[in-house]
Amino acid sequence: MELKKLWALVRRNMKCYFKDKFLFLVSLITPMILLVLFITFLRSVYLDSFRDILAKFGFTAPDKLLDGLAGSWLLSSVVSVCAVTVAICSNAVMIQDKIEGSINDLRTSPVRDTTLSVSYFIANFLVTLIVMLAVIAVGFVYLAAVGWYIPFEDVLMILLDTLCCVLFGTLLAGVIESFISTQGAISAVSTLVSSLYGFICGAYMPLSQFANGVKDFICVLPGTYSVGIMRKHFMGGYVDKLAELGLPAEGQKAILDGFDGNIYVGSVQMPLWSMYVILLGTCALLLVAYITIVVVRNRKHTAKRAA
Repeated sequence: MELKKLWALVRRNMKCYFKDKFLFLVSLITPMILLVLFITFLRSVYLDSFRDILAKFGFTAPDKLLDGLAGSWLLSSVVSVCAVTVAICSNAVMIQDKIEGSINDLRTSPVRDTTLSVSYFIANFLVTLIVMLAVIAVGFVYLAAVGWYIPFEDVLMILLDTLCCVLFGTLLAGVIESFISTQGAISAVSTLVSSLYGFICGAYMPLSQFANGVKDFICVLPGTYSVGIMRKHFMGGYVDKLAELGLPAEGQKAILDGFDGNIYVGSVQMPLWSMYVILLGTCALLLVAYITIVVVRNRKHTAKRAA
């Protein structure tokens, strides 16, 4: 019975989100705008950077391959960042219920407070995942047009990475927005996260472009590793193709080091498995924090009703 109530609430929350056309368009347009801006203004910058690296090894690559490599780097940035920013935006259904008082009506219904909280989390996860899959589909079409060198196994890993990033973004949004109950506050948080998150996780600029102190600080943040795992699987096929064409191992490493295909903490290169451990470990900590917030809040509401 409680499971039926849960899924009814999940469907209700998702309908509220998609019914608000402005909220949906903002969530969808944000990653699309980032993708267009990257492709329009930064594509040529990164193409020149790739050519400069290859030139040091006396190597030239087909334009199609370089176009795809630049596009894969840009798309990995957009997906990893927007998994968080879209989650912050789409979780506004919960805030809207607080503002309009709908959440009080739901609490007076025969539904547990825990079920209500879980329904917001699941709905936000599903909505964010739908938006991100749409973004990835558009990105894949672009890569197919300019130069596709992503093997099928990496496509599957990109989808898995997206699930991990969306889980991280949803949990982060749930924890942060548990303390928000006004439209002004959610607008401020959304603006702050949208403008800063991409920089502090190393998505908008390669970490090699930052000073050592700033780079070390960024590498402490778990969001950096959501970007790192995306880089590995988006760029891996392109670097492998360069290797097939004769680029020496030093040249492959130079590209991966220069564009965050390899992430270093100090002088230690982080293996892929450790990036998953850090990201999923952070998700586990956020889940504990979210559960704690829900339990404490539900006890307060129960005490109020009893009084």
